[in-house]
Amino acid sequence: MRLFAPILAGATWRDRLVACLGALIGVGATGLICSLLLGNDPHLPLLVAPMGASALLLFAIPSSPLAQPWSIIGGNTVSALVGLLVGRYIPEPAVAAGVAVALAIAGMSLLRCLHPPGGAAALTAALGGPIVGAYGLGFAFVPVGLNAVVLTLLGILFHRFSSHSYPHRSPVAVNPHGTRDLPPGNRVGFNEADIDAALDDLGETFDIDREDLDRLLRRVEMHALSRFRGLPRCSDIMSRDIVRIDQHGEIETARALLLEHGIRTLPVVDRHNRLLGTVGLRELTRAGLRVGDVMAAAYTARPDAPSVDLIAPLTDGRRHAVVIVDEAEQLLGLVTQSDLLAMLLKPLRQDAA
Repeated sequence: MRLFAPILAGATWRDRLVACLGALIGVGATGLICSLLLGNDPHLPLLVAPMGASALLLFAIPSSPLAQPWSIIGGNTVSALVGLLVGRYIPEPAVAAGVAVALAIAGMSLLRCLHPPGGAAALTAALGGPIVGAYGLGFAFVPVGLNAVVLTLLGILFHRFSSHSYPHRSPVAVNPHGTRDLPPGNRVGFNEADIDAALDDLGETFDIDREDLDRLLRRVEMHALSRFRGLPRCSDIMSRDIVRIDQHGEIETARALLLEHGIRTLPVVDRHNRLLGTVGLRELTRAGLRVGDVMAAAYTARPDAPSVDLIAPLTDGRRHAVVIVDEAEQLLGLVTQSDLLAMLLKPLRQDAA
C-alpha cells in the first residue's frame, strides 16, 4: 500500500481540490477563449494536448520552478518549434520523436524554461502529420503559444484567490537596515554554500528552488529546537501587565510612556481593549496629532502558539516585541526580545548547573 501513498510533500486534500477546480476553469476557459479568437477551423485544434499537463503543474504545484509563467509559455513554444524543425528534416517518425524530445530538453534548459509538458509539445509538432505541417512554424505560436499564454493568464488570476502565490516568489533575505549584512536569523546555522554542497553530495535535481529550500530548512530547525528543548508557549513567557495607550492619546503622552518605562513598543487599543496597532519612537516622529494617526500595524500571536514561532519575527531587525491577543483581538500580553532571549537561555543554564 505504500505505493499509493502521496508523494508530494506538504500536499493536502484542500490543495488537491483547489487544483481540480483550477484545472476545470483554466482548461475550459482556455478552450473557450481560443475558440473565440480562432474561430471554428476544423483543421486547427483549439487546445493542444500538452496544455493538460501544463494545467496540472500550474494548478497543483504552483510553487514549482517548472510551473512558472516563462516555463509554461517558453517551454511549450520553444519545444513546439524544435519539434516542427525536426519533423521537417527527419522523415523517420521514431528517430524524429527521440531527437525532438532530446533537443527540446536542451533548448528549454538553455533558455531557462524547463517544462515537462514541453516534451509532449515537441512530440505533437514532430509527429503531427499534414495538419500540423500545413501551418508550418506558425503552429508553435498558434495554437501552442496562444494556449500557453491564455492558460498562464488564467492561472495568475485564479491564484489570486487560491491562497497560493503565483507567479511564485520566495522572500529575499534583505537586511532591514540597508547594510550588506545578512538578516540576524540568516547569520547562524547553514548558508547558501552549505545548501549547494548538500545538493552536490546527493547528486539529484529537486523540484524546488534554493530560496524555498532555505526557508523550509530554517523552519525545520525551529521545530526541532522546540521539540528537543521543550520550549514553552507564548502565554508562558509573555508579560501581562502591559503599558498601553488609547488610539486617541496624544503623541507626547505616548513618548513619555515609552521613556518612563524604558520600553520600545507601546500597544494601541480602543476603548474595549482591542488591539489596533503599535507605536515606538520611530512612529512618533511621523506627522500627526493623535497616536492613531501614526501607529504601525502590530505583529500578533495567539497565547497558545509555540514561543519558538516568535524567533523569526523578533530577529528580523524590524520588531522588538510581538503582541499576544485572543480570537477577538483583545490585548492579553507582550513578548519582547528580552523575554525570548531569557527563555532560550534557560536550558543552557540548566545544563551548566
